[in-house]
Amino acid sequence: MAKASTFAVTATDIASRRILRLALGTTLSMGFSQLINWPLSFMAAIITMFILALPLPALTLKNGFKFSIALVLPAYAGMLLVPFLIHARWAGILMIILAFFGSFYYTARGGSPVIGMFMTVGLTLVVAVGSVSAELLLILVNGLAVGALVGVTFVVIAHALLPDLPMPASAAVAKPTPPAKPSPAFARRNALRSLVVVLPLVIFFLFSSSSVFYIAIMIKVASMGQQANAQVSRSMGREQLESTFWGGLGAIIAYQIIIIWPVLPMFCLLIAIACLFYGSRIFQGVGMHPRAAMWSYALLTMIIILTPAVTGSGDAAGAFYTRLMLFIIIAIYGTISVAVFDAFWPQPAAPNHSNQNFNIQIEKT
Repeated sequence: MAKASTFAVTATDIASRRILRLALGTTLSMGFSQLINWPLSFMAAIITMFILALPLPALTLKNGFKFSIALVLPAYAGMLLVPFLIHARWAGILMIILAFFGSFYYTARGGSPVIGMFMTVGLTLVVAVGSVSAELLLILVNGLAVGALVGVTFVVIAHALLPDLPMPASAAVAKPTPPAKPSPAFARRNALRSLVVVLPLVIFFLFSSSSVFYIAIMIKVASMGQQANAQVSRSMGREQLESTFWGGLGAIIAYQIIIIWPVLPMFCLLIAIACLFYGSRIFQGVGMHPRAAMWSYALLTMIIILTPAVTGSGDAAGAFYTRLMLFIIIAIYGTISVAVFDAFWPQPAAPNHSNQNFNIQIEKT
């Protein structure tokens, strides 16, 4: 009898497994959240997507619970600023500015991009909703907490269904050295740049009486601030436009398909296809594509644009294209503001950290 051949794992196999896991986990999380339909339910899928878009080891239930707590605590802590926004508006604005700078500085110094993202989202919810209705803010933050638990749960499920393949012998021998931690001065400069990009939009929504209806836009603003923070090259402004373009294009195509047959299985299928498409541009070999951050934010943009339009009521088409246009305007504004900031405060020479924050282990939280 012929001996059974041994299956040799290649770098392509590892990337394919991670892409499939990204699609499976995000789709299951999105389908479950839409069946439950709590406030901001699509945040569960975003959390699942953001974590599975990183080449991280499988989460244990204990670490997953700790990570969920770390995601939600900033949002609840931000509620402490609501009394100041209502009764001492300018003192509250100053605290919001300091809190935003702290969240950006945390990421700029090498903190987890997922936690940094949630810190910023929690602050944007305080700005968009807390100044209008403290009761609604509590409902949304509670929904965010449930979304975090569900999102992390589906990360664990996805890893259980599609576990990691063993690394090839060549990859196990030569482990890449971790990137150097940015200096405090370098991190402060990047955090300040993110603050300059986000702050005018935050102030606008703070004084807008209709800010509650632009929660999805505020989430995009939060992600744009983190993107400006994580990407330190001069191409960051261009990548903001590119991520918005590719995310918006994917949302338009998916929306035109979903209006033909507006059912949940079709919506989940489109999310899965999108994850496969974007995922093939996020993972490369045993690591990540050089432009993985841009494609991750493109997938995030697509989900944020598409999901509220599909699950909302009323003029869904009008709301979809209005939101898409606002996203484009925000991306153009972000690109211009970064260019102006860099012109007045040139970026010092530093190692390339374009995907540095996308390779930080969750255990650090």
